[in-house]
Amino acid sequence: MAEVHSPQSAVDVSTMTAIVAPQYGPSSVLRTETVDRPTPRADEILVRVRAAAVSQGDLHLLTGTPYLLRLGFGLRRPKDRIIGHDLAGDVLAVGSEVTGFRPGDTVFGAVDSGAFAEYVCVPEQRLALVPAGLGIEEAAAVPDSGMTALQGLRDVGQLRAGQSVLINGASGGVGTFAILIGKALGAEVTAVCSTRHVAAVRSLGADHVIDYTTEDFAMSGRHYDVLLDLVGNRSLRDCRKVLTPKGVFVSSAGAPGGNWAGPVIWMAKVLLTNLFTSQRIALLLMRPRRADLEFLAGLAADGKLRPLIEKRYPLARAAAAVQHLADGHAEGKTVIVV
Repeated sequence: MAEVHSPQSAVDVSTMTAIVAPQYGPSSVLRTETVDRPTPRADEILVRVRAAAVSQGDLHLLTGTPYLLRLGFGLRRPKDRIIGHDLAGDVLAVGSEVTGFRPGDTVFGAVDSGAFAEYVCVPEQRLALVPAGLGIEEAAAVPDSGMTALQGLRDVGQLRAGQSVLINGASGGVGTFAILIGKALGAEVTAVCSTRHVAAVRSLGADHVIDYTTEDFAMSGRHYDVLLDLVGNRSLRDCRKVLTPKGVFVSSAGAPGGNWAGPVIWMAKVLLTNLFTSQRIALLLMRPRRADLEFLAGLAADGKLRPLIEKRYPLARAAAAVQHLADGHAEGKTVIVV
C-alpha cells in the first residue's frame, strides 16, 4: 500500500458520485451512482475532478465496439465501470513515489477510464500542470484530442514550418486541435468540414477551408505535404492524389470498418500500401505522454492553443454529453463540469 499524503479535511471522505456503465450499450445505459472513492497507489495521484471531456474513445468503450475491444476490456460487460478519459482538477493526495506534484496543484491529463467522477487516480506520467490563462474546462478538453493531433502532425506526419497540411475532419475534437497545432508549427493549414462548421474552423486560424458539401478536395488540383485524415471516408487513392510526391498520409485508427474488426482491415491496407509508394502512408495511434501534455500546456501559455468547446453539461447529465458526441457532427469538444 502506498503512503498517501493528504489534507486532513479529506481523510474521512470515503465515497463519491460517478457515472457508471453497468453494461455495454448506448448512452442510455449510463447510471449515476455512489461508489467508493479510489486510493492512489505509490505512483498515482488522487485528483478531485472539476471538469472532464468526452472523446471518441469513451464511445468505443461504452458500446464495446469494435467487438475485438472486449477481449481486453471485458467480454460481457466493461471491466472498468466508470468511463471517461480526459480530466482537469486539483491534486488531493499523492502516492509515496510521486515527486512532480503535491496537494493543491491544478492539473490536467488522461486516464484509461474513470474520469466521469468526483475523484480519480491518475499515474504521475499522465498529468501536467494547468498553465496560467487556461481555464479548467479548457484544460479538460486538451489531453486526448490535443495529444492525438500533436502526435499525428509533429511525430507521424513530421510537419515542419513552411509546409502545407490538409485536415480531413477539421471541425471535430481532434480536428480543431489539429488546426491550432498546425498553425503553431508554422504550417499552411487547409481544413475540410461541412457548411455549418466553416465559421468556427476559420476562427481557429485555418488558412483555407473546403466545404465538402460543395467542393471535393480530391478534385481541387492542390497538393499537400501532409494529409491528416480523421474521418476515413475517402479512398487511399483519393488521399494519395492530393499529396506531394514525398507527402505523408496520416490515418486515424478510427477509420470505419464495422462492429466486428473495426479498422483492422483498413489498417492492414494502409500498412501494405506504404510498401509500394514513395509517399509515406502511416497510422496514427496516440500514446498518452506527460511530455506532450507539457508541450500543449506551453502552447496554451503562449496563447497559441485555446480549445473550442461547443457544449457543457453537469456531471448528472453526462449521458446527454456522451449522446451529443454519438449523434455525430459535434463541433470541437464537449465538456462535463463536475
